[in-house]
Amino acid sequence: MPLTNRDKAIIKDLNKFRVMDRDSIAELHFANLKKPWKSANNVLLRLLREGKIQVSKSFAPYVYFGPETNIKKDSAKIRHFLAILNVYKELKNLGNLETFLVEPKYGKKGECAEPDIFCQYRKTNFFVEVQRTLYSEKQMNEKLDRYIDLYNTGNMAAPFPHVLILSDQRYAIDGDYPFKVFQAESFTQFEQSLKPEKEFREIKFSGGIKAKIG
Repeated sequence: MPLTNRDKAIIKDLNKFRVMDRDSIAELHFANLKKPWKSANNVLLRLLREGKIQVSKSFAPYVYFGPETNIKKDSAKIRHFLAILNVYKELKNLGNLETFLVEPKYGKKGECAEPDIFCQYRKTNFFVEVQRTLYSEKQMNEKLDRYIDLYNTGNMAAPFPHVLILSDQRYAIDGDYPFKVFQAESFTQFEQSLKPEKEFREIKFSGGIKAKIG
């Protein structure tokens, strides 16, 4: 059976994100249908039977891979890639997402920064670190030092992207970096932290009583 445009879009996303769970596939590709998860199940089962995709049943819901993905079906990296996928869904819901690259390469492994995500959100470039595991202060400093190395290569167009660390853990980052470093638990929280506080206006009631309302 020839692949439909939606089939092709699903496979393209599986290759892009390395792995996707059933619910995320339903959210991104079947949201306009009455029962997205049921429709997703039917399509994914067909694609499996045709050998177009792969599956791991070690997760609930099941997770799926592109036809050429070499990730082991029980790899610890799966949850990491699913966390990256969740950031993508979050940004899609926030809107104004223009570019989203998963683990882009800018040089030889270990020699310069290896961001989990490069994205352009609201016309601003970000390198995003999706930090699921706890790093020591030394490890985090070494990670940021590699961003300095990438900055010094001059290979990135100016301005250099901001570095955003998404983690439940707050790191003591006080280095002097030639780019901005932010920390937040989620991209939504990061965006909210940039919003100015509510402006208040003063209203005068009878009797000289004053109140401020937002």
